[in-house]
Amino acid sequence: MRQIPLAIGPDPLPTFDSFIPGANAPALEHLTGLAPPAAPVYLWGPTGSGKTHLLRALAHREHQEGRRVGWFDASDPAPWVLEPDWTLVVIDRCETLGEAAQQAAFALFVEASAAEVPIAAAGRLPPVDLPLRDDLRTRLGWGHVFALQPLTETESRAALRREADRRGFLLSDEVLNHLLTRLPRDMSVLMEAFDRLDHYSRSRLRPVTVPLLRSMLAEEHDRTAEGNLWP
Repeated sequence: MRQIPLAIGPDPLPTFDSFIPGANAPALEHLTGLAPPAAPVYLWGPTGSGKTHLLRALAHREHQEGRRVGWFDASDPAPWVLEPDWTLVVIDRCETLGEAAQQAAFALFVEASAAEVPIAAAGRLPPVDLPLRDDLRTRLGWGHVFALQPLTETESRAALRREADRRGFLLSDEVLNHLLTRLPRDMSVLMEAFDRLDHYSRSRLRPVTVPLLRSMLAEEHDRTAEGNLWP
């Protein structure tokens, strides 16, 4: 279990305001109104569809309001114990939970439900298809379940342009096209690359251009033993 009172993930913190909903507006609307007591929420969809962004945004809101959150995934050793002052429990990457983690998650689920602490969880598969014990799979599926969709290309472009505006630099069509051509169409990957590009530009006191982007990608390629950072 990881307490997350500070930043969790790359700067800036994921928030509800920075989430571009696209087809995922119902999930965003539900989470922004989530308050105890509340039925469990489960988000599922492919990598890059915004699951972890929404979970982090929910946790961030709790912290901003002075509350504490318990955050778990398969890497956390059992047992998973509910703290008395938690107002939210998050379980991420549910499809990766091993046998011990499944037992810990089920026990935590029961304890949190009895204490009326909301549970928000996410995974790449719908509850019925999760490779989990039946009782945990049933618990994850009995509340609100939202299937998330990746952003369209138009929405991805809008998200990247908004991030460039926030950082205070011009994102040309040429740079944007190069990013979307060379990198996976996964917003988490694109935003991480965007963050590196911003730091790369500032460290070299050069504007963000296609040659600068090519230089950064070439350096990253050379630093990898296999030379396969990007497909």
